[in-house]
Amino acid sequence: MNPEFLNKALPFKGLTAAQLQAIIEAARQRRIPRDAYFFRQGDPATAFYVLIQGEVKLTQLTPDGHQVLMCFVSSGDGFGVIAALENAEHPLSAQAVTDCLALVWDAETLTGLMERFPHLAIGALQMVSQHHQELQNRYLELATERVERRIAHAVLRLVQQAGQKVEQGILINLPLSRQDLAEMIGTTLYTVSRVISRWEEQGIVRAGRKRLLILRPHDLVAIAEDLPL
Repeated sequence: MNPEFLNKALPFKGLTAAQLQAIIEAARQRRIPRDAYFFRQGDPATAFYVLIQGEVKLTQLTPDGHQVLMCFVSSGDGFGVIAALENAEHPLSAQAVTDCLALVWDAETLTGLMERFPHLAIGALQMVSQHHQELQNRYLELATERVERRIAHAVLRLVQQAGQKVEQGILINLPLSRQDLAEMIGTTLYTVSRVISRWEEQGIVRAGRKRLLILRPHDLVAIAEDLPL
């Protein structure tokens, strides 16, 4: 495997090719079938993962029992970095959307690598901090924004993560259903379907089965920021 594959994951940014190669050699590979879990919310955080193939969704169960879809993980992304902290528990569940293959470092191996490469330790802590801030932002969004703005923000996050430029606009290159969008913003499938159908009538998006094409991204930004179209 090319060591530069790890450069997409925050903890590994800035490391040399030789250092990345040593880190890859310390990993093992793990296959997870579709719909199975890498880990569940509340499990002891015993390993850090970088996805090689497949798609993973990270979800969180709220205190009132609602499941919120936090984000999707694609090839090259890391997840489970909370394992860098001693005696930590996973704040999220990680479920395979498709058959997956991942690099895995158990907590003991990860600790040894961080002692060997201090820059890795800094990157891991930055990733933990970033994820904590993202969780706070999502909860604020859920508590204060009207539904259409929340849907627009969720779609724009997906564009940033997996947007692919095509002739007609920007295609979200993920197996995305309307139920997934509903879980991302804490609302019902009916509400998401109603908003997406209105956007289709306005020519902002084109929706298909588990795919979403953004035809007018600037209008979507305007909705997210509560600006006039």
